[in-house]
Amino acid sequence: MTQQTPPAAPVPPPHPSLAERVLAGDPRAMARAISLIEDEDGAGADLLRDIFGRTGHAYLIGVTGPPGAGKSTLVDRLTSEFRRRPATVGVLAVDPSSPFTGGALLGDRIRMQAQAGDEGVFIRSMATRGNLGGLARATADAALVLDAAGKEFVLIETVGVGQDEIEIVRTADVSIVTLVPGAGDEVQALKAGIMEIADIFVVNKADREGADRLVSAIEAQLSLKTYDADEWRPPIVKTIASSGHGVHELVDVIDQHRGHAAKTGVDRGRTRSAHRLRELVSQRFLEHLERCVLAPGELATIIERIAAREVDPYTAARDLFTRGLAGPL
Repeated sequence: MTQQTPPAAPVPPPHPSLAERVLAGDPRAMARAISLIEDEDGAGADLLRDIFGRTGHAYLIGVTGPPGAGKSTLVDRLTSEFRRRPATVGVLAVDPSSPFTGGALLGDRIRMQAQAGDEGVFIRSMATRGNLGGLARATADAALVLDAAGKEFVLIETVGVGQDEIEIVRTADVSIVTLVPGAGDEVQALKAGIMEIADIFVVNKADREGADRLVSAIEAQLSLKTYDADEWRPPIVKTIASSGHGVHELVDVIDQHRGHAAKTGVDRGRTRSAHRLRELVSQRFLEHLERCVLAPGELATIIERIAAREVDPYTAARDLFTRGLAGPL
């Protein structure tokens, strides 16, 4: 009697890679991916290479302004408004760093509890980790993860440190500057940096005394500039984010800005790409110098010599650049 060979055991399907899980919109994979990017882990760079071709579809909305302007509440209300469309939303809330753990100090997710059970919303707090400009260094790459995961809108809330939050212009497709009456913002509105980064002004807590005065101050400053016929003039929207008043109108203005950019050919994605490329090349070149060219501690010695006025930074930079080009690659 011929002995039959038992059928082969079925081969279990391979476990999907982290990149595949991100592309499938797995929240845990998205969280893990952003953690790798924040830790500057080499696996994070590999992941970004794998998913980059699937990005470029999300619309990035930056929300900036001084502390106490109600940015988190406004972002929460905007998220709810986009979900009514319905559209999927990612939120990156950039907070100050804890001096003890290096993590996000405030954790703005606690102020966005209305979205906690919504599978169409992903919220992540990110720590600045000492980075200036109102954003964490990894914010732009984290936005790529949410983009690849299929989020149609990505809301980026800056840390709210004052007037140095210019990085949002290089990161978002539209920048919303949120101001609040009664906090000296009539003066803040006159600052050149604030005027230059805003695509849309929001006067939040508009039920407070002084809201109309703040609107007038912004209008007066805008009137000093002559706008071309096809140039976007930042509108001013009054909101009360705590109640949702004016948020629907703000979303309409965001749509108008998006349409205007498409009509006039303004491509901030190209600007983002150029800035990121320059940033990465600078970072990689410095890493190359420290790892392959300079002796251990030599860079610190050069910095000490500059501080002691023994050498000027321009000469030091030129010498480092020359040595870097001549060194091993």
